[in-house]
Amino acid sequence: MKDYTKAEKKQIIKDFASHVSSGKAKTFKDYGMEFIIGKREGPYIWDITGKKKLINCHSNGGVFNLGHRNPEIVKTMHNALDELDIGNHHFISKQRADLGKKLAELMPGDLDYTVFGSGGGEAIDLALKLARAFTGKNDIISAIGGYHGHTGLAMATGDPEYKKPFGELAPGFIQIPFGDLESLKTKMQANTAAVILETIPATLGIVIPEKEYLQAVRKICDENGSLLILDEVQSGLGRTGKLWAFEHYDIIPDIVVIGKGLSGGIYPISATIFRKPYEAFFKKNPFIHISTFGGAEVGAAVALKVLEISSDPDFLSHVTQMAEYMKKGISALVSKHPKYLESFNQLGLMIGLRFTKEKYSLLFTKAAYESGMWALYANNDKNMVQILPPLIIDENHVEEIIDKIDKAVSKLKYYKIAFNIKEILNKLPW
Repeated sequence: MKDYTKAEKKQIIKDFASHVSSGKAKTFKDYGMEFIIGKREGPYIWDITGKKKLINCHSNGGVFNLGHRNPEIVKTMHNALDELDIGNHHFISKQRADLGKKLAELMPGDLDYTVFGSGGGEAIDLALKLARAFTGKNDIISAIGGYHGHTGLAMATGDPEYKKPFGELAPGFIQIPFGDLESLKTKMQANTAAVILETIPATLGIVIPEKEYLQAVRKICDENGSLLILDEVQSGLGRTGKLWAFEHYDIIPDIVVIGKGLSGGIYPISATIFRKPYEAFFKKNPFIHISTFGGAEVGAAVALKVLEISSDPDFLSHVTQMAEYMKKGISALVSKHPKYLESFNQLGLMIGLRFTKEKYSLLFTKAAYESGMWALYANNDKNMVQILPPLIIDENHVEEIIDKIDKAVSKLKYYKIAFNIKEILNKLPW
């Protein structure tokens, strides 16, 4: 990939501001982070000029679990393009059949059926539609601070800041605090179709639930005849050291939603996986839900390779080993920087750093960028910063990440806040 000149980069930013998003362009300029991704490889991304290199500790929420341009994934895509295209969603498809069968093999219990989408929000929408259609009930319970996407029903499960600007949304959506069983029991009614939770709420700061909590939620749903939907768009596919995060909790959900990492960072694809009895609805209504690009045949080939890599016991063992190494390093940093770092949450390579003040987490994003690392604060708990490196990192990468976190935290004391923190928070696009 060629390196662009400063003048060429400036023109790209101008064109982006003029034809894509002037708000984003201005925000990044104000924040001193006019980074345009050029070369990308493994855990690294480079600015389009080739002058700045970042280790990616956000991974776009898990899209790049296997790193940027993973050679096996790229090869799979190339081979698929020799024979395939997107396909036609009306027809039976070998590629979708193979992928659906593989997912059923990798899921516990009778999570045997899959409907494919092109993004996580679309997959969440389908999960909620299916829960309502199958149960004949309407209400959906979700967690305050949870995040399930920006599409219609998915957005309706979220916090007010995401949905109020768009006017009145569908009724029947109720929020409760994550981890609060009493609130769930109070809000659970005869008309509750489903409870939807992220197994590990990422945008809330990588909150790690107690095993007893999710097991109790499972029991309450069963007793009420409501479905349990678990969103593993970020926490699935090996991120926590197990293929599916819910495996840590000895429960089986009724519906699982996955996406992001299923793409291999190469071709967008998502999946709504549900228990065998619920397929009865689609048997009666086989064409009631369609997705033109969902489960595109070239994408299905990529997803199969992602599953092959991610489900390998050696791969999952590697994630656990790197997580332990990361844990030791971060624990030392929390002890070293008590003024700034309060604690951290972690399950596998899904990590949230808790800062003592909200302004520090915001400034850390800037300091980390200047130190050569890309990491973002958690929008629904702005004292937290998410650390989500690619799962293919080795010990040298872990040491590099710990060193860059150390340098970034050390820089905080030198920063003078020359801008309005709240204003910047409200503008940032993540």
